[in-house]
Amino acid sequence: MFDVANKLHEVLGNLPDSVRLVAISKFHPNEYIEAAYNEGQRVFGESHEQELAKKVETLPSDIEWHFIGHLQTNKVKYIAPYIAMIEACDSLKLMKEINKQAAKHDRVIKVLLELHLAEEATKYGLTLDACRELLEAGEWRELKNVQICGIMMMASNTDDEAQIESEFEQAANFFDEIKAKYFADDENFKERSYGMSSDYQLAIKHRSTMVRVGTTIFGPRVY
Repeated sequence: MFDVANKLHEVLGNLPDSVRLVAISKFHPNEYIEAAYNEGQRVFGESHEQELAKKVETLPSDIEWHFIGHLQTNKVKYIAPYIAMIEACDSLKLMKEINKQAAKHDRVIKVLLELHLAEEATKYGLTLDACRELLEAGEWRELKNVQICGIMMMASNTDDEAQIESEFEQAANFFDEIKAKYFADDENFKERSYGMSSDYQLAIKHRSTMVRVGTTIFGPRVY
């Protein structure tokens, strides 16, 4: 078994108090999650609703589950009863569906606006202009069972640290822009979720508040 406990503490030792760790547990077995849980980790990230459903049934009930992958609207109903945060909200259509399904369970689900700043066309997310348009239109204000808590993004998959840092800084500056314009009085709008195993220490330099680290903690994916 991979030494999850030691790897977890190595990562936590690199994080300032202002940064939360989302341990990315997708494709890893329950015993790995339990090893991290036993060391005090409570926030875990998954990206497949069927795998997540099995884990929710068999793991401790006080785990805070984050959905981190691209989410199709027809899958929202399956995770709405228990998901704490949906980190990759990339359209008003998806936000409306989350609101609809959350209302059925008398819940408010937290979401992050997913930004597309990376060079790869394959990544999902809103362009900065599209995000501005969504917020300016204002329909999101009517969704009482969704709480927009900040932004998330993935940097380009490159060894060019200057480019990665540039994208993180762009995200941080955009957060400031929309915080001031749309969420100035909303204390819940505070999260900047970016940084993964390969670049989370760079992300911290650019004001990330949540990093998503999987491989460094859990090793290569098991299934």
